[in-house]
Amino acid sequence: MLKTVICGIEFKNPVFLASGIMGETGSALKRIAKGGSGAVTTKSIGKEPNPGHRNPTIVEVDGGFLNAMGLPNPGIDEYVKELQRVREDLNKMNVRIIGSVYGKDEEEFVEVSKKMEKYVDIIELNISCPHAKGYGATIGQNPELSYSVCKAVKKSVKIPVFAKLTPNVTDILEIANAVVDAGVDGLVAINTVRGMAIDIRAKKPILGNKFGGLSGKAIKPIGIKIVWDLYENFDVPIIGVGGIVSGEDAIEYMMAGASAVQIGSGVYYRGYDIFKKVCDEIIKFLKEENLELKDIIGIAHE
Repeated sequence: MLKTVICGIEFKNPVFLASGIMGETGSALKRIAKGGSGAVTTKSIGKEPNPGHRNPTIVEVDGGFLNAMGLPNPGIDEYVKELQRVREDLNKMNVRIIGSVYGKDEEEFVEVSKKMEKYVDIIELNISCPHAKGYGATIGQNPELSYSVCKAVKKSVKIPVFAKLTPNVTDILEIANAVVDAGVDGLVAINTVRGMAIDIRAKKPILGNKFGGLSGKAIKPIGIKIVWDLYENFDVPIIGVGGIVSGEDAIEYMMAGASAVQIGSGVYYRGYDIFKKVCDEIIKFLKEENLELKDIIGIAHE
C-alpha cells in the first residue's frame, strides 16, 4: 500500500532515515533498515577523515535538539567499506541507500560522489549544514556555488542526484531555482535551523562550537512551509525533513507536496522502529479516508 517510485526507483515505503542519525556505520544502517525504513541515508561523507567539533556537540532544548557535530566521518575511502559490508543485506530487505556527500568545492563533491555512486541508489548533496565552516550552508546560501556544485556532480554520476537545502537563507526559492537549473533530480528540505543555547551558570554557550542546528518538532512548521513553496514552484520530487515523529506529521509533509519523508530526531523519541510505526499510522489514515498514497501528495494545494 505504501510502495512509491521516485526517479524510477521503487521504495517499499516513503519513510526514510535522515542523514546524520545512525548513519556512521554499516551496522547502524542495517539496524535502522530492520526498523522498517524504506531507505537509509548515510552520514554526510567527505573526501578526508574529519573528527568534527569538540564536545559538547548536542543538547536537548524545548522542541528538539541543538547539534554542532561538525560533519564527523571516516572519509569516503574508509566509508565505502562499511557500505560494502551491508549493501547485499539491505538489498535483501528491499531497503534503498541514499549517500550523503559534502565537500568544500565542486572538485571534492565530484570526487566523493563518484566513489559513493556504485554503492548507493541516490546521491544527496549536503549543501546545507549550518555549523561547518567552509562547507554545507556556506555553499547552499550562495546560488552560484550551489549551481556549480550540483552541475558538476550531475555531469559526473549516472544515478539520481538530490540537493539538501538550508532554511538559513533569505530566499530559498532562489537557491532551489539554481540547483534545479543545474539539473538535480530532486530536493530534500530542510536541514537544521541555526540556533544557540547558553548555560547561564557557566555564562557561556553550551555547545563546543557555540552555535548549532536546531532539529526536532520545533522546526516542522518551517519545513512544511518550505516544502509547500517548493511544490508550488518546481516539478521535481521533494523529500520532506524536519520534526517528523508520527504518521500525521509525515502526512502533513506529503499533503504539502513531499513524495517521501526522512526522520532523524524522531528516532530518539520513538525508537529504532519509528519507521514501521509511522508507516502503520499512514496506512491507518489512508484506510480511514479511503485514499491511496499518491492521492495525498500535494493534495492541500487543490
